[in-house]
Amino acid sequence: MRILIALTYYRPHTSGLTIYAERIARALAKRGHRVTVLTSHYRKDLPYEEVCDGVRIIRVPVMMRISKGVIMPTFGAVASKLVAESDWIQLHLPQFDAAGIALRGRMMRKPTVVTYHCDLHMPPGFLAWAANQGVLLMNNLAARCTHKIVTYTQDYAENSPYLAGFLKKVRIISPPVILPETSDQAVEAFIGEFNPERRSPVIGMAARLATEKGVEILLGALPEILEKYPQTRVLFAGPHKGIVGEEEYAARLAPLIQNYESRGIWKFVGELNPQEMAAYYKTIDVLVLPSLNGTEAFGLVQIEAMMNKVPCVASNLPGVRQPVKRHGMGEIAEIGSSESLGKAVLDVLARRNEWKPDMGYLQNEYNPDRIAACYEDLFTEISKEI
Repeated sequence: MRILIALTYYRPHTSGLTIYAERIARALAKRGHRVTVLTSHYRKDLPYEEVCDGVRIIRVPVMMRISKGVIMPTFGAVASKLVAESDWIQLHLPQFDAAGIALRGRMMRKPTVVTYHCDLHMPPGFLAWAANQGVLLMNNLAARCTHKIVTYTQDYAENSPYLAGFLKKVRIISPPVILPETSDQAVEAFIGEFNPERRSPVIGMAARLATEKGVEILLGALPEILEKYPQTRVLFAGPHKGIVGEEEYAARLAPLIQNYESRGIWKFVGELNPQEMAAYYKTIDVLVLPSLNGTEAFGLVQIEAMMNKVPCVASNLPGVRQPVKRHGMGEIAEIGSSESLGKAVLDVLARRNEWKPDMGYLQNEYNPDRIAACYEDLFTEISKEI
């Protein structure tokens, strides 16, 4: 089948949404489908069109940005052509342009599925507020036009203000998660670069340095953790400089982070490729997700960590708490509480040798090929109904 996948940002942009989209696109291509990704030309050094791992990527020119959003005047014309050429359509939300594609899919009788990743929370300011209202309106129109909506967990679906209004359309499909094997030599090289003193324990956080990720909650928990483990090291994996819309947040946290950096406690390891991430998980003792709001709906990194026998401490947010609850690999901390996060991390570290994941179940449940097959079944079901 010819499958059109549309989203605002695609790889190499780093987020849970883009990683999910890349994995499902590749998995569908491997299953013999002709997959086209329609996205924004958000970075000047990227080509407007290319093929990666069997997936055709078309990037539409960006005229201007509004906070994290982009304005693409030619997007509609390109979308119309691609929808007409496609058999199935998958839209990743939040996305301002999704409503127009969903409407085209409905009018052309093309099975259309929205994959809803998270609620949207824009930074302060009138322009950001106006952009937020626009995206919310378009997301609601997309939900009305689409045939089905996929999300990760029932927990999130029932607690999301957006999804709660469309529960009859919702289907639960686990996200695709895969991590390559790594060698002992690669792990040793990673340690040599980022923890040569072999400080212990090592706390991992894999995210963007963004407001909703709750980096300040981890910073606030460190004094309690350091009191018991003075040789603690934090390895922060992910983009932390020049993140659009997060400049003020980064500046606010900078003095505290720099203090911990100067003492050898905090280390930014930057954006890591899949092979480097595999080595990263082998070097940490616990992964933390101190997320603050519904912009985090699951946390794919939790499953990646668990596949490497690393327990997690996650916020008690709908969806985000599910990996720990489902697989029994860690603890839940109260939202926005450094005290609760610190206690949970200490509890996990005290039992660091006791955590034993069900590897067979993890690898099957989140296998991208199995997830792609679930989408095929859903598209086939829709095809019979329209």
